[in-house]
Amino acid sequence: MVNYVWLGMIVFGILVAGANGQVEVVTRAALEGADKAVKTSLNLIAIITFWLGIMKLAEAAGLVRALARLVRPVTRFLFPGVPANHPAMGAIIMNLSANILGLGNAATPMGLIAMQELQKLNRGDPRTATGAMCTFLALNTSCITLIPTTIIGIRVMYGSTDPTAIVGTTIFATACGMTVAVIMDRMLRVFYGRQG
Repeated sequence: MVNYVWLGMIVFGILVAGANGQVEVVTRAALEGADKAVKTSLNLIAIITFWLGIMKLAEAAGLVRALARLVRPVTRFLFPGVPANHPAMGAIIMNLSANILGLGNAATPMGLIAMQELQKLNRGDPRTATGAMCTFLALNTSCITLIPTTIIGIRVMYGSTDPTAIVGTTIFATACGMTVAVIMDRMLRVFYGRQG
């Protein structure tokens, strides 16, 4: 569906430019946009690589295990059907850690691994998500972000005078989103009677 929306906007833009006799504007905008996209992507690689390295160092130093022990009571509450030492729990914690650091790109592989591991625990219809899968998806999409590293990096790239000015509002907004997601997840679990 989204593809059709984008296609419609592109075609409409070309038609309007053609009706105004300025088709070259579309070509110029497309080329400038592609140029900016490539430059932004290359600059983001450095930021993402840096924070992925920090995550690897934290993992090697045992900080991830310490974090896992610290959040174990919370994960036990949120994922009652997942055994404490199951690989899904480690992947969930790594995913949430990356999201907390604002590293959505780094969180994606761990999120995929977590879903694969949660699927192994699915005793029902494999085409139907378990309660734990729904909870994880809600947390993954609404996780609190303490350090929005990617956004800070983009603000630095484009010359912001105070790139970290967004930290406070980011923490507030993501905390509100995560709170609503957890509450709704709990309510829907009770309503539908799904555990795990």
